Amino acid sequence: MIRIEHLKKVYPNVTPLSDVNAEINAGDVISVIGPSGTGKSTLLRCINLLERPDGGKIYFEDEEITSPKCDIYKIRQKMGMVFQQFNLFGHLTVIENIMLSPVKLKGESRQEAFDNGMKLLYQVGLPEKYLNYPNELSGGQKQRIAIARALAMNPDVILLDEPTSALDPTMIGEVQAVIRELALSGKTMIIVTHEMNFARAISNRVFYMDDGGIYEEGTPTEIFTKPKRERTRRFIEHLHVLEFNVKDGMFDFPGAVSAIDIFCHKNMIGVKQTMKLQLAIEELMQGILIPSPNIRNIYAAIEHSEENGKITLEVKYDGPLMNPADGDKVSYSLLKAETSDIQHTAEEAGGFTNKVKILML
Repeated sequence: MIRIEHLKKVYPNVTPLSDVNAEINAGDVISVIGPSGTGKSTLLRCINLLERPDGGKIYFEDEEITSPKCDIYKIRQKMGMVFQQFNLFGHLTVIENIMLSPVKLKGESRQEAFDNGMKLLYQVGLPEKYLNYPNELSGGQKQRIAIARALAMNPDVILLDEPTSALDPTMIGEVQAVIRELALSGKTMIIVTHEMNFARAISNRVFYMDDGGIYEEGTPTEIFTKPKRERTRRFIEHLHVLEFNVKDGMFDFPGAVSAIDIFCHKNMIGVKQTMKLQLAIEELMQGILIPSPNIRNIYAAIEHSEENGKITLEVKYDGPLMNPADGDKVSYSLLKAETSDIQHTAEEAGGFTNKVKILML
């Protein structure tokens, strides 16, 4: 149904989409997740050309819609868009908002558009609001009306851009219920959402966006329970991360100590744990790895779990297999005293050969 090839979107100071490739099939319900600023909403807006891509191609039902020859207004009649902020016309009643596009763009009679609009209001559970104005509705009601308006054109696909992000928590459920019904009806949908439980329950596919594109995709089970890539795992597990890179033995240890202080303060990690982390970094990096002539590049990441408070130090390095236990004995003893578990394994990804995972006390 939709095919995206090497999509690129550039703004003056940022490139949210550098190389996006994807295929959306009829009947797919795809949740798009990821950190803020990774191009999730930009992707949706590029699909219906509310944003013009700076590179790549998009095909909709085998027609290249990024071609200058494409009649995008005709294509948009087949794509319903639901925005974060509802975008209802304040001077029109609910039923007039729903009738507007079918009458003006599809040439439906007002009676036909009214009858279909009322059916949609029943579908979203708000038939009694047909003569109300948007300012007389709650946020959840406005969003359900926005969904009904998108459905009024009988689109082949619906794009939903964080449809619950502007809602009070008490209103989120009513909008999600409407979207679930649409998913069960077989309607093709692409949903940008920050509600992970909702994404897991409603989708048959999940796109995790990061690093300028779709960083990882899979089924909800694959993404939410068995992510294959590091950034996906950190996002799903709600991990805060501080990273260090050491090349050619050059390590700014005072700078690292300061960065750990800031990281721990920001994430409300206690002074005692902060000092343990700083000591672990010092003994592992300064005392064991950097002095070793065979160790070249070193990557270290401190991960703090928002959910359970656990702190993990993961260090990868290149060179022959070397367990830190075989390095400087004093440094290893001090390291071991401040940690609850130290595991060394071989690493075969990212150009590293060793991995050490340390669980802090």
